[in-house]
Amino acid sequence: MAAVDLGAIFKAYDVRGTYPDQLDEEIARAVGRAFAQHEGAVRVVVGRDMRPSGPSLVAAFSDGVRAEGAEVVDIGVVSTDLLYFASGHLDAPAAMFTASHNPAAYNGIKLCGPAARPIGVESGLAAIGERARELIGAPFAPVRAPRVEADLWPAWIAHVHSFIDVTALRPLRVVADVANGMGALVAPRVFAELPVALDVLYPELDGTFPNHPADPINPANLIDLQRRVRETGADVGLAFDGDADRVFLVDELGEILTGSTTTALVAASMLEHHPGATILYNLICSRAVPEVIAEHGGVGVRTRVGHSFIKQVMAQTGAVFGGEHSGHYYYRDNYRADSGIITALIVLELLSGQDAPLSRVQAPFRRYAASGEHNTEVADPAGVLDRVREGLRARGVALDELDGVSADLGTWWFNLRPSNTEPLLRVNVEAADEAACAQHLAEVRAMIEEAR
Repeated sequence: MAAVDLGAIFKAYDVRGTYPDQLDEEIARAVGRAFAQHEGAVRVVVGRDMRPSGPSLVAAFSDGVRAEGAEVVDIGVVSTDLLYFASGHLDAPAAMFTASHNPAAYNGIKLCGPAARPIGVESGLAAIGERARELIGAPFAPVRAPRVEADLWPAWIAHVHSFIDVTALRPLRVVADVANGMGALVAPRVFAELPVALDVLYPELDGTFPNHPADPINPANLIDLQRRVRETGADVGLAFDGDADRVFLVDELGEILTGSTTTALVAASMLEHHPGATILYNLICSRAVPEVIAEHGGVGVRTRVGHSFIKQVMAQTGAVFGGEHSGHYYYRDNYRADSGIITALIVLELLSGQDAPLSRVQAPFRRYAASGEHNTEVADPAGVLDRVREGLRARGVALDELDGVSADLGTWWFNLRPSNTEPLLRVNVEAADEAACAQHLAEVRAMIEEAR
């Protein structure tokens, strides 16, 4: 095999690249060996999504793990949140083969320690990558440990149901656009014994994504779901990403709830069950989120963007819940891991207790206009960010540098931060209304252009 730059596929939170030119079986085997060594594991849980390259990559990774003397527990084709549950349930490190919302040419590996402990670039992933680089092409020891299969679906479904009072659910009509991804298995199985009339769009598992990308943060990928909800008079629509750990909601009018609005909804629900609890939200969430947390008697804690940071702060603070604008929602009682389907159930329970449709239930939580995330490609993101920072300071603007640069300008705010993996600057703006938001987004973009 030609020399491969592992630095190109070891990202901030996972391993991800195109198959087979960036990520192939030899690399997967080396990562398996390196991961088993790093964790000192006696067994490793392995799962995969529906991508065509998954079976051979899992087999190679498993051979690497077993060569290091660690048993492989293969839980088959699963969602990422089921894999995290398995890690916690079995108290073992785990690897999920998925590229989430990326196109069909990609695959990847999400790694975690026992009890779903996050592994990112600052918490072991860089070291695993360096060791894997050393092991590529090294003599390969005979497989020394067994591989067993396990079906954790029943245990996981019971766990997911435990987050709500299933007897409190009223009959609801739900449309789930699973985009040929893992939600095709998750939604029907979780809702099977519940009073939910489920309509599934694109239910065939197909890692080539023949209908539309499995990336629900892009509104273009929710058009089919919005149309079906309106046509059928459904109560709610659910849009899952490829590995089904994220979810976006659509109300009965076909309007999309932002990740911030869903975070606020769930935060309010969690605080009813856990009065005074700590709730996390990342720094690009709407101002509405900390407002709602305070109004419901909770303690809001603002975090950096990214699951490894949120899980770390959750462990430090004992927070019961954390939300990200990108549609990731984390639960203390889910091994601090994120889950799209748990979030969907909590919203359905909340909706069941209201004599109003979702459009009215969510209205009090939707208070400002947000730009969404806009990316600008620049040759030197750090340099451009520094020059924007200097310009703002020269104007006397107070800055928050928890993650990139955040500036609060009274009636509006913005965050500008570099991508962890690409030569991009990511911009989020929030203002009082859509017109002001568009105006201020243009201002921030002008700052970037001036700083190039």
